[in-house]
Amino acid sequence: MKRRDFIKAAPVAVLPALLNGLSVKAFGASPLMAALSGASNDHVLVLIQLVGGNDGLNTVIPLDAYTTLSAARSNILIPQNRVLSLNGTTTVGLHPSLTGFQQMYNAGKLHIVHDVGYPDPNFSHFRATDIWLTGANSNQVLSTGWNGRYLNYEYPNFPTGYPDPDMPDPLAMQIGYFMSPVFQGPSVNMAMAVANPASIYSLVNGLPDPAPATPAGDELTYIREIAKQTNLYAGVITNAWNSVTTTQLTYPTDNDLGDQLKVVARLIAGGLKTRVYMVSMASDGSFDTHAAQVSTTDTTTGKHADLLQKLSEAVKTFQDDIQHLGVADRVVGMTFSEFGRRIISNSSLGTDHGAAAPLFVFGNKVISGMTGNNPTLPSSPGDDDNIPMQYDFRSVYASILTDWFCVPQADVSNILLANYQQLALVDNADCTTAVHEINQKAGVNLISNYPNPFTSSTNITFTTAGGHTMIQVFDGSGKLLRTPINQDMVAGRYSVNFENEDYATGVYYARFQNGVVQQVRTMIIAR
Repeated sequence: MKRRDFIKAAPVAVLPALLNGLSVKAFGASPLMAALSGASNDHVLVLIQLVGGNDGLNTVIPLDAYTTLSAARSNILIPQNRVLSLNGTTTVGLHPSLTGFQQMYNAGKLHIVHDVGYPDPNFSHFRATDIWLTGANSNQVLSTGWNGRYLNYEYPNFPTGYPDPDMPDPLAMQIGYFMSPVFQGPSVNMAMAVANPASIYSLVNGLPDPAPATPAGDELTYIREIAKQTNLYAGVITNAWNSVTTTQLTYPTDNDLGDQLKVVARLIAGGLKTRVYMVSMASDGSFDTHAAQVSTTDTTTGKHADLLQKLSEAVKTFQDDIQHLGVADRVVGMTFSEFGRRIISNSSLGTDHGAAAPLFVFGNKVISGMTGNNPTLPSSPGDDDNIPMQYDFRSVYASILTDWFCVPQADVSNILLANYQQLALVDNADCTTAVHEINQKAGVNLISNYPNPFTSSTNITFTTAGGHTMIQVFDGSGKLLRTPINQDMVAGRYSVNFENEDYATGVYYARFQNGVVQQVRTMIIAR
């Protein structure tokens, strides 16, 4: 097969594009893929996923319920005299492996949110993770991620016309082989999935990952050369990396999360406008501690202690590093896990799938302290008893969107598909909506509708370059409602009327497709 024929026959939507060796998965159009881009200021959000379901009761330990815990989980409970103290409280402390978190909390750079969950929790890893990443109700399946909906709102014209002077950089980055559903949007995926930290080093040093010495390897080398010529972001990533002349701090060894966060810190310090970074502890191990959560001789050691130590050391070093690099005021991070663990331990020195658990928000701009109270525990917990939810996880999302990314509260409700309680987590003094207006106009606007919001009908206007043109209308769950246009057309600007056929109030999406070009516009039905 000739090389050019090989390229034409290859499934472009799933082939990894390599930027001088940087493995970046390029996903095609799909309602399961998301739009990620920038924010309305220079603020950055770093999401840290604790894969597997973290045991909150052995992470943030309620000392005022220690007698109950002693009866419910005596084989795994941390000795009271080993619990790390926190300034301003005697009723709660941290696992002894979390010394870095203790220092950050006492310095006012770590906020604890007690008992975060949602009504009617699901105890399946896959389904619970999907709920957290999409912002769905337990009985609801969404085809878009919460970040995807936000960033589609912020940059509704992407990818048409990008990069542009207002957003010349990658819109979002995830370090890992698979794109998280948190980046799913109504049309296309706009995040970069970087295989691992080593790929970044290959990129900035111009060293491609070695191809096998086979005919397929020759074709792979050719694909890489084509990709290097066409990818729009290789240069800006390299420039950002090389612009950091200050030596970074030393990160902990044998700590994959630390390796990921070191890369994130340097790219932020290098001036990338990328707004959301996604990292995880998947390579460091799973928090699904059904067995051997603690060692048989010392409950302060074991699998869970090792994971918490890696988390704490990596985040503390990252926070110190961005402070050292002069960008700490731009960055807020948060941890999350798909669920907590049961109150009662099992006979295998572990814990089974549970419900609510604490969540950490960190950074220079967090409001110091805690949100909520220690969990309310029954005096004699049963095998199926769980920690009751104090705060909906979408309240955390809503608070970050409002106070960190400066999204008006009414728009936050549209993005999260409901109105959620606001929490005082981060300082919102830097918020401005001025840049948001620029973001809304960035790129090339190929589809719009008026009026918007609308009640009975709206006029959808679109510009086609000619050829096959399609307009589709989806509801918020991704269900296709109507296809007003699906035909070959002459280049020009057209309009089509869309009638509200007794649809419920809420957010809808009008999707425009013209050959390889596509764009999505949010429409709102109001009463």
